[in-house]
Amino acid sequence: MKKPKVSIIGAGRVGENVAYLLTILGIADIYLFARYKEGLEPAKAKALDLKQMAVLMDLDINVKGVSYDREGFDELKDSDVVVITAGIPRREGMSREDLLLENLKILKRFTDAIKKYTQNAIVIVVSNPVDTLTYATIRLTGFEPRRVIGMAGVLDSARFKSFVKEKLNVSNADIRTLVMGTHGDLMVPVMSHSFIGDKPIEEVFKAKEIDELIEKTRKGGAQIVSLMGSSAYYAPAASVVIMVEAILNDRKRVLPCSVYLEGEAAKHYEAEGICIGVPVVLGRNGVEDYELVNLSGYEKREFLRSAEYLRELVRLADKLLSEI
Repeated sequence: MKKPKVSIIGAGRVGENVAYLLTILGIADIYLFARYKEGLEPAKAKALDLKQMAVLMDLDINVKGVSYDREGFDELKDSDVVVITAGIPRREGMSREDLLLENLKILKRFTDAIKKYTQNAIVIVVSNPVDTLTYATIRLTGFEPRRVIGMAGVLDSARFKSFVKEKLNVSNADIRTLVMGTHGDLMVPVMSHSFIGDKPIEEVFKAKEIDELIEKTRKGGAQIVSLMGSSAYYAPAASVVIMVEAILNDRKRVLPCSVYLEGEAAKHYEAEGICIGVPVVLGRNGVEDYELVNLSGYEKREFLRSAEYLRELVRLADKLLSEI
């Protein structure tokens, strides 16, 4: 039986770990795209290694590497899911506008190829700033917004959950957490919809402890950068794979993702025309539905603050896209 096809653009730490975890699951053929650089072809090397691992594990899938600078993007054809991980991190001396401009230029090359070769794919954006690049991907591809999804809330909610776990001797399976808003310092850990078993998390911890959990969650990515000198990759890759699996197997899972708000969802959250993290139902068609969460007064104010920040970035992205 023909396997679904997942294409991963970018074979850095996140991209290669997405490919690794998907190989272990054995649910799709994997195509890994990266640049040819100084005589080296990392996508081909990593794909060959993964393919041999799949053989050892008796997994009947194909793993192929593509050096897109030399071979182009023809192998994107008929992808069911495309994951975009490529981009540059912010460097010293770069303004927010500089970073966004450079990553929009990189993104446009990929969206042009996606639009040309795989019109029916679901696109998952991982590159940062993820909320704004997800919005830009919708603009550049012209795809229906429900088919373009940013990975952020799954990761942020997992980090929140891990910090709760550090304080309690309970199973991970009994902790449910939710983070909404932007992927950054203005993210919103939603205490009113986070639980230990059936007990709201606000009944388990004191106010000071909850403030500490919020701060640790917001700084979760920065903590890893400060310890390692680079961004995280294992947990981000696992977050992507959870999303891919939900889509390919039509699981109808409720997961927090950065998505374009319109219609009833935009009205409920008072945030229209931007991509922002909210819980959605993920299935074979991408975003199958929106979960309309009722936030507390404080959470709503924080969410709207997050949305206003993203509106500024969208205005900047629109300006830069018109110049590219």
